[in-house]
Order: sequence, then C-alpha cells, then structure tokens
Amino acid sequence: MQLLDTIRETAALPQEKALSLPGQAYSDDALFAHECQTMLKQGWHCLGRCDEVASAGDFFTADLLGEPLLVVRGDDDVIRVLSNLCRHRAMPLAEGSGNADKFICSYHAWSYSRDGALRNAARMKNTALDMKSCRLPEYRSEEWRGFIYVSLDDDAPPLAPTLAGLEGIVAPYHVEDFQIVHSAEEVWHCNWKCLVENFMEGYHLSVVHPVTLHGYTPTALSRKFEGGEGFTGYHANYPQSTPPRGTGHPALTTEQRHRSSLFCVYPCQVVSQAANLLVSLSLQPLSPSSVRVRWTLSVWEDELDTATIAQRVALWEEVNREDREKLERLQPGLASSRADAGPLAPADYEGTIHDFHGYLARSLG
Repeated sequence: MQLLDTIRETAALPQEKALSLPGQAYSDDALFAHECQTMLKQGWHCLGRCDEVASAGDFFTADLLGEPLLVVRGDDDVIRVLSNLCRHRAMPLAEGSGNADKFICSYHAWSYSRDGALRNAARMKNTALDMKSCRLPEYRSEEWRGFIYVSLDDDAPPLAPTLAGLEGIVAPYHVEDFQIVHSAEEVWHCNWKCLVENFMEGYHLSVVHPVTLHGYTPTALSRKFEGGEGFTGYHANYPQSTPPRGTGHPALTTEQRHRSSLFCVYPCQVVSQAANLLVSLSLQPLSPSSVRVRWTLSVWEDELDTATIAQRVALWEEVNREDREKLERLQPGLASSRADAGPLAPADYEGTIHDFHGYLARSLG
C-alpha cells in the first residue's frame, strides 16, 4: 500500500523537517481497515478507571472494534475484561453499568459468575456441553496508574514497559488515587488520528480556546517532553501571573502544580493531568470519519467541592465542543486531492505529532 510508504517516509524525517500526513491518511477506507487489523487490534486501549468497578460485582460494558466487552470486578478483587456474549447463541449479556451477582442471558437464561464461569444452563443435561470448560472468553488486560487497558491480541507485548519513561512524569501526582466524578460518551465525526493529534499539540490552544484555555495554558508556554515507545506528551505551563489550579498530592513541586501535563498512551488514549484534576479521553475508532469518545474527569481526594467540580466539568464540555467543531469541519477537507502534507510547527508545539507518526510507522507493519 503506497500510503503506508508515505507514512514511513514522513516518520523518518528529522524533527526540523517534520511534515503532516496527507489527507488520504485520515480518509482512506483501505488504510482504516489495515489499522483495525494491525495496530488497533494489537494495541492497548483504555476502557476506563479502576474505581468505576470499585466493589465485587461492579461492571460496565464497552464495544471495541466490534467486540462487545464486559469489565467486571470479581469476588477475588481482580478486574477482568470478558466477552459480553453468551456462549450459547452470542446474545449480549449485560448493558450499561451496575452491580451484578451473576450475568443472566435474556435469551435462554444461561448464567455466568463474575469471573466468567458458566453457572447454569437450563435443560442442557445429556448434551455435549462441558460446564467447566464453557466460560466467557477473557481478554488480556492491564491496570496502570488507576486506568484499565485491554488488548484484543493475546500475543500483544505488555503495556507497562512501553510507558516506563512516562512514569516519572505522572508518578508524583499519584494518578491511581484520583476518584472519578464524571463520565460521558459521544460520537465525533472525524478521524481518530486527527483527534489524537489535536489533543496532543499545544499549537492550537490560544487560537481555538481563547477563553477556555488560553489564560492558563497559552500556546507560547507549551514544552514537549521526551516521548517513548508507547507514549508522547508535553507540558502546558501556566503563566507566572496566574495561581496554581490546586494543591494535589503533598509531594508535588511548585513547578508540577503550575502546569498541566498532556500525554497520549498509544494508540487511542489522550490525557490531561493537573494537580487536582485528571481528564482522559478513550477513543474507539468506528470508521475513517467517525470515532466514539468516552471521556472521564477525576479529582484529587476531596480538594474540589461540588460547585467547583461542576464548573470544571462545564469547562471541559466546552473545550471538547470547541475541538469537536474544528475537527468535524476539518474532516471533509481531508478527502480533497489537494490535502497534501504541510510543515509541522517546532517540536514544543507539534513535536508530539511527529512522535505519533513514528508510532504509526512502527505499528502498521
């Protein structure tokens, strides 16, 4: 596929000569199908936060690349990602979120324990059914800093080693101790890679978000930090004239309290980490021009009161609206024959995009 060669050639450019990808990379059906079969299937995808399933039996459902998933905490306190399909005739078992002692199929009443074991199958005596071996398939999953990740590939390399370089950035915030207070899901009509690139560059902050973000995170103060095999990111520093936006963990330095650190866990999670606020967007690609976005907002202990949390949620709703508006307006233009590659801004502003292109080149095969 010639487009793959273009991606590799673009990724191989030195940073000072970095280019964007041509519009075809964000609109081509064949490339999207290839992404689904390679990078997206093999990659690690964030499904949510561990405290969303805090107690035994707590669960929520998700759909990733057409695979219905059931995330549940078992009686042994282990969080599992199970297939959300009954082993009998593939009827979905659960919807939404909640707490369940067992999962009962609404079609023929087969029931499963919280660990996926088949508990009961009515009128199936004297058949070929083996109750012990017939259980819900389990996907590979990992927990990292309070996030739940899954891979659809049983042979995918572990996630955590690829994020070793990110540990030093996020560890001081004690991300795993943040508590979720808000979640929402919506479909954006844009390519998933466009959303990753938009979130991960500070070049647009002062232009697209003049009221919502410019005052605290102006483009001019964006500073890229070194990426790694599984991530890229940058610091959105606050002007010295503005106060820190919270205290957070006592071990944080003044510098850490005076910035937001934005990072991408490849391929499809983008995160903004501040002293007392954590916002994560998990992207589930649907087509070359659509992506389901599940975003969560978490806070540090009880530092923010109810009114302040509501204000922060409203702020992020507006930030997301502003980004979505631009990306959905951008998407039709990417199908143009004249949507050629253009030069990227210097590393502090768009170097993360160049990192992302390197990941694409490594992962698309």
